[in-house]
Amino acid sequence: MTDKSEKTEGSRPLNFIEEIVEREIRDNINNGRVHTRFPPEPNGYLHIGHAKAICLDFGMAQKYGGKCNLRFDDTNPIKEDVEYVDSIKEDIKWLGFDWEDREYYASDYFGKLFEFAVKLIKEGFAYVDDQSAEVISKQKGTPTEPGIESPYRNRSVQENLDLFYRMNEGEFPEGARVLRARVDMTSPNMHMRDPIIYRIILSPHHRTGSTWKVYPMYDFAHGQSDYFEGITNSLCTLEFEVHRPLYDWFVDHLKTDDYRPHQTEFNRLNLTYTVMSKRKLLQLVQEKRVNGWDDPRMPTLCGLRRRGFTPESIRSFVEKIGYTKVEALNDVALLEHSIREDLNKRAMRVSAVINPLKMIITNYPEGLVEEMTIENNPEDISAGERLVSFSREIYIEQDDFMEEPPAKFFRLGPGREVRLKGAYIVKCEGFKKNEVTGVIEEIYCTYDAQTRSGMPESNRKVKGTLHWVSVPHALDAEVRIYDRLFSVEEPMANKDVDFLEYLNPDSLKVLTNCKVEASLAGVKPYDLFQFQRIGYFNVDPDSTPQHLVFNRTVSLKDSWAKVKNK
Repeated sequence: MTDKSEKTEGSRPLNFIEEIVEREIRDNINNGRVHTRFPPEPNGYLHIGHAKAICLDFGMAQKYGGKCNLRFDDTNPIKEDVEYVDSIKEDIKWLGFDWEDREYYASDYFGKLFEFAVKLIKEGFAYVDDQSAEVISKQKGTPTEPGIESPYRNRSVQENLDLFYRMNEGEFPEGARVLRARVDMTSPNMHMRDPIIYRIILSPHHRTGSTWKVYPMYDFAHGQSDYFEGITNSLCTLEFEVHRPLYDWFVDHLKTDDYRPHQTEFNRLNLTYTVMSKRKLLQLVQEKRVNGWDDPRMPTLCGLRRRGFTPESIRSFVEKIGYTKVEALNDVALLEHSIREDLNKRAMRVSAVINPLKMIITNYPEGLVEEMTIENNPEDISAGERLVSFSREIYIEQDDFMEEPPAKFFRLGPGREVRLKGAYIVKCEGFKKNEVTGVIEEIYCTYDAQTRSGMPESNRKVKGTLHWVSVPHALDAEVRIYDRLFSVEEPMANKDVDFLEYLNPDSLKVLTNCKVEASLAGVKPYDLFQFQRIGYFNVDPDSTPQHLVFNRTVSLKDSWAKVKNK
């Protein structure tokens, strides 16, 4: 029996993968080593789903004193690009993980993989098939009916070797021939029915150029690359569970001693109001439904980073949802909860008015400017305080004033009082409307000089507190209000409706007449703030000292769903 203390990490029970790893260490399997790998395809940008795999692969290595390799699965030169390689490395570093000097590529092993394919041919376990991929697919049959053997399945070893070498010399066009493993056309597992292991691709490779004309399929390259690198734990998402017998079959024909990598599958990360398919994300970019891979509405890591998500919040979210063998649809509200939880501790509170309405305090001395002391973060005393200028004219939010407010409206209205945060209590005495539009343009208030915040005599209470920005000290800013990209929880659920039909038309609102306090003059891209009473924001890379641009990371409260307490 395993001691209960070994089954938990802090207050969290070990997940099933940790239990497997600890059992393998205890039984001295693969000499008790822990060596994982993260194997992305360089054909797109990483998204939040990849973050779950990254945290697992690197996290297991860190926890058990092992190693984690970064290995690019670059077996399809048609879809791959150095741009994606660079972005993947940047995202992994940003998440807080380091592969040290262990950066590998499947293309590093093209020679070894080719030699292994030749070995399989010589042993009668692989053959060249002249049929098209479509015909081969039809011949595989169904899970309940055996497949039909290829008419080329019993070619001689010499003929197979001759054809395979000629395939790699570029003698045949793409699609003319493939190399298949000779496994079992009657297996109930469709992946074992003589899978294709090499195909002809005449496009140059971004690393090997035109050296190769045949390229290995993922199932053939993956397990062997694990073996070449000494990987002990190949951690994959659940869709690869049916591939595992083939993974083991190849390793069995390759290994020369007791060492072997073991594949374990876990549930992938699915999010509400989101699509995770690389193909669909690429479609959104190519059709300009979003503004590139790093659009803050995208689930890509570069998009989340641009929106203001922190590595800590993403790792915390992954920890919350955990790893199981059961597919689940995770509520995006939990991801948003994780970033709120993180930013609440670290984000400096500042004043920003995104829909400004001018207030004139009629009894405040003209030309007078007072410096009000404002705390930077009530959750972090060490963050200190700052001085904010207060003057006769200030901006407040348009939504904080109503001409005829209801009874439970605790903000400003004619004859009503509110406190200006960190300053005075003011009372509305009147307002001015635009004669043409009827829009309220200015409100007129008086202040009570005995109610300055922090002063001993300031003990009068009012129900409402408003944020504000001094008019002569305000900085102009553009604010981008981002929301969920789709308007339904599962955009891909209805196969009869194009997922694009569910795009949220209000996923981005750009406000260009915003006012922010003067302390934000020196901000840098990716700086994080809480705009008081509005939400959490960060500085967009488009921002310049002459044109400040802020992105809303998340609202202060969840307006779509409630996070359930467990």
